[in-house]
Amino acid sequence: MKPQNFEEKVVWYSIIGTYGFYLIGALYILAPAIAWILTGYLFWKLYKQDDSTPLDERVRLPLGVWVWIGAMIFMEVALLAAHLDFSLGTDSAIKSSIGWAKGWALLALFPLIGCLNIRPQLIYRAACMVCLQTLLLFPFFYLGYLLHLPSQLYISPLQAVGGPGPEFFSFQLYGIDPENGQPRWQLFTPWGPALGFVANIYFFCALQEEETKWRWIGLIGCVVMCLVSASRMALLTTAEVFAFAWLITNFTRPGVLLTLGPTALLGGILAPKIIETIEDLTEAFKGARAGSSRVRSTLGRIAVQRWESEAPIWGHGIVERGPHLVEYMPIGSHHSWFGLLFVKGIVGFSALAVALFYSFLDLSFKAQKDVHAKVGLCMMLVIFTYTFGENLEILAYLYWPGLIMIGIGFKSTAWEQMSNHISPPEDSTDVASQTCVTSRAGEVI
Repeated sequence: MKPQNFEEKVVWYSIIGTYGFYLIGALYILAPAIAWILTGYLFWKLYKQDDSTPLDERVRLPLGVWVWIGAMIFMEVALLAAHLDFSLGTDSAIKSSIGWAKGWALLALFPLIGCLNIRPQLIYRAACMVCLQTLLLFPFFYLGYLLHLPSQLYISPLQAVGGPGPEFFSFQLYGIDPENGQPRWQLFTPWGPALGFVANIYFFCALQEEETKWRWIGLIGCVVMCLVSASRMALLTTAEVFAFAWLITNFTRPGVLLTLGPTALLGGILAPKIIETIEDLTEAFKGARAGSSRVRSTLGRIAVQRWESEAPIWGHGIVERGPHLVEYMPIGSHHSWFGLLFVKGIVGFSALAVALFYSFLDLSFKAQKDVHAKVGLCMMLVIFTYTFGENLEILAYLYWPGLIMIGIGFKSTAWEQMSNHISPPEDSTDVASQTCVTSRAGEVI
């Protein structure tokens, strides 16, 4: 598996070089750089595109990509309007806009980049290679804990370019959970739950890897990342998204429909017991890290109360530090929806909601016949799940391969339409191989 064009080279080496970039503290800088560079490259190709451009080299932008572009533009509009409302000044508006370009904008740019000629199999293999690197390097991270080495070795001087905090540029061997004193690892991410987030993105990439050896390496590596992150949401998301994606993409099968009928009837009869069990599991889930759950809940209440009373339309425009009650964590953090309400008001909240809802419908429809759209659907479900536990924009620099897969999923129908007009190449080995991958992978999810 080797990259065959400029865009594939950029994506390939950026993913497989994850630990190398982490070593020098460049991961947070890398993602926005490649996003804007490849976006410029895409529009350059669109500018040069004409009737003489071969069909398989043309760039087509599906509606789903435009929905995300529009949604993220509304984010910037809300940001600027809030700065005007609260008279925050030009300097603050410029700084916040730069933050938007490095955060929320990536949620539109990477699906757009997915419209370039990037093979999904390249991303699947690259994700598995990162998992292999994780399996090889984790013993050294674990050894650092056993030897009681400093948890943080250094902070990269690249922090000077600006970012959310030093943790995005530091090299961390391990962390200690303040609630139970147990170790947890974040590896190349800023905190443990973020590692679980990335692991879920890579898990559904690894599922589609055609070579059995690489597929198992990828899956095992993802499970290890979920476990060492000590994140409750990580393992829950893997099982939940796998089951939900399978149900959506197999819903029209007679056997599934016949099974769902009696299941729904039985569920109605046992509804009280099921509800009670769910409530017990929810309480157990919160109780596993009671302090964390309390802080998250309080942060959410503060964000909603201040949004309703102070800035319902455009939000406050900037993040504010919380009180001692929430350990001085930013108001609206740990939750994308609360964060949006506080910073960008109902406008920002609605922009993300519309984009996610459209994407779910679009990818669910296309996933019935296209395996790469199924992967895009899984990515969308993972991202949606994590809106309730993380701030999407602040971690976009880590899960951007999943955003590219969403873009590839959006264009799947257009690709099929184009393929009907392209005659088979003389050497059909690659086509046959890709068909085989699609056929086999379609049985996984």
